[in-house]
Amino acid sequence: MPRIEILISGYGGQGILLAGWIIGNAAMHNGYHVTYLPSYGPEARGGKCASRVVIDAEREIDCPLVRRADYLIVMYQEAYNSYIGLLKPGGVLIYDSGLVNLDDRAKKAEVYAVPATRMAEEIGRRIVANIVMVGAFTAISNLIDKETMRKSVMEGIRGRYVDLNMRAFEAGYEYGKKLVEGKRNG
Repeated sequence: MPRIEILISGYGGQGILLAGWIIGNAAMHNGYHVTYLPSYGPEARGGKCASRVVIDAEREIDCPLVRRADYLIVMYQEAYNSYIGLLKPGGVLIYDSGLVNLDDRAKKAEVYAVPATRMAEEIGRRIVANIVMVGAFTAISNLIDKETMRKSVMEGIRGRYVDLNMRAFEAGYEYGKKLVEGKRNG
């Protein structure tokens, strides 16, 4: 697997940094070279933030910056507007369909709409929308096997919220799997 660049974006408080850490941690469990670069604006909670994960199975990573994202996960309109330009033509865009409206800039991508926030609310807590997205990303990208990602989710979550987050991961994974099957059959 050559260098893969992943950008997860949203606003502070959505668990964007945790989602990036989980994906990067799972990739390390698979033996890949990984960098993880979190960032958020001066507003912190409520302001735009992003996690940049770079994975390479063959060589060490010399630069942790995402220059041309292979995968862009977006959970907030302002983040979409800021980062859609980094998605390379033919890249994969996974977005929260309840919070983000696409425009013509998304036409260059393979697009997957995941109602992550709505799904999280149905599971019991809006705060697990990030883990719904991690599950969907796992199924859509097929970069990291499901069990390795599940293990990483469990390592990133503490205490009484593990069960809730595992339900969110499973829901996102199953949703992503259906989206992929729909594209294959459609």
